[in-house]
Amino acid sequence: MNILFAASEISPFAKTGGLADVAGSLPDELKKIGHDIRLIMPLYGAVQKNLKNLENCNKPFEIMIGDNKYEGSLFASKTSSGTPVYFIKNDSLYMRDGLYGDRAGNYKDNSSRFIFFCRAAIKACELLDFRPDIIHCNDWQTGLIPAYVKVTESENPVFKGTKTLYTIHNLAYQGAFWHFDMKLTGLPWSVFSSEGLEFFGMLNFMKSGIFFSDAVSTVSKNYSREIQTEQYSFGMEGILRKRKKDIYGIINGINYSEWNPETDKHIKENYSARNMSGKKTCKKDILEEFAISASEATPVIGIVSRLAEQKGVDLIIDAIPEILSMNVVLLILGKGDDKYHSTLCRLSNAHRNKLGIKLEFNEAIAHKIEAGCDFFLMPSRYEPCGLNQIYSLKYGTIPIVSATGGLDDTILNYNPLTGAGNGFKFKKYCKEALLEKIAEALKITGDEKHRMQIIKNGMDCDFSWNKSARQYDTLYKTILKKGAAL
Repeated sequence: MNILFAASEISPFAKTGGLADVAGSLPDELKKIGHDIRLIMPLYGAVQKNLKNLENCNKPFEIMIGDNKYEGSLFASKTSSGTPVYFIKNDSLYMRDGLYGDRAGNYKDNSSRFIFFCRAAIKACELLDFRPDIIHCNDWQTGLIPAYVKVTESENPVFKGTKTLYTIHNLAYQGAFWHFDMKLTGLPWSVFSSEGLEFFGMLNFMKSGIFFSDAVSTVSKNYSREIQTEQYSFGMEGILRKRKKDIYGIINGINYSEWNPETDKHIKENYSARNMSGKKTCKKDILEEFAISASEATPVIGIVSRLAEQKGVDLIIDAIPEILSMNVVLLILGKGDDKYHSTLCRLSNAHRNKLGIKLEFNEAIAHKIEAGCDFFLMPSRYEPCGLNQIYSLKYGTIPIVSATGGLDDTILNYNPLTGAGNGFKFKKYCKEALLEKIAEALKITGDEKHRMQIIKNGMDCDFSWNKSARQYDTLYKTILKKGAAL
């Protein structure tokens, strides 16, 4: 089938988070299945600067955003696997340092920037004579596409029979703008209602995607259930419950060609489930990276995370003194909210040989942490999918996680009586539960037999993209078979 995969970021072209990883891997696997799949994203300044093989499609177009005319053009490239990628060019909108904002905050014209992107994605299908069976939309930046397909393009032969799938990667980021931006969309005011794009008086791109798409998916089964509850819905529980029969959960895969201790070029020594000796070398290397001196027997707990409340950083900071009192080393890599930066630096100075802090995003060090640590800690307040716990399984690094979203789907608490389980997870989101689970993990893994059983269980897990792609393939066919949900 013909599939247009629309995303605001695609790895390796542009990335701020997990969405880019999904968009950079899933389409390639769908192409292997036999689909004619095309990707589309904005042509950001960084992409223009770094991508050398951009091809001008010589297909200029114009789009009205309110009373203003914006000119656009199409450029093309391919992924490393040969999947076509189209880029929407408009330098006034996308030639900036950031994707969505800068240190001062989100760009004030983000509404216009992604209205243009959504409409340009529609226009690109016409210009390329590409008639999609499925348009797979991702997160708020593409949320208006299903509305355009259903409303303004309903009589357009290019989209005859086209169905839309809308994937929620993180419901917390909704693309909400003041209601007068509705006039910029080109959609009729009749769809600005509680049964449409209106959400507490504002124009909401995420709600548009949920309401107008033929099906909704999330990046884990558990998260698909959680978002229908008041606790995790960010106010969207009403529309999500109405659409519950059309909501599906498919866990994200990972790219084992990039995340594999047998071939990883970032780590000091490669190793495998059959020969784990290299992991000791990697442990020594990561301790040296953080300038920490510790014995080989000292357990090392790693964290690679955006430093934000969602990721449980408040919980971690509150628990650090008690965690370090368990005779462990804690290594943290990441950046985020300034309030966490200053607190972590202060704690690091107070615990110089037990707590290592690097306030940055560093891909190479992230790989070193996965390979060199004994445990990986992810105490997220909520987690739609999570990838680092899956990387950890492959690297023989035992995850300790909170039982939420994709963390709950992918990690099974180890049972020393049966030998089943691939990590440790705590259910109650509080410091006491976190500390209790860390202590449990340290005690059980103090027995070499249990430690190696957990590691083996984790390294045997299969979270490849091929598995996820097959599930998306089935979902696409289901959408086409059952017809429009609305």
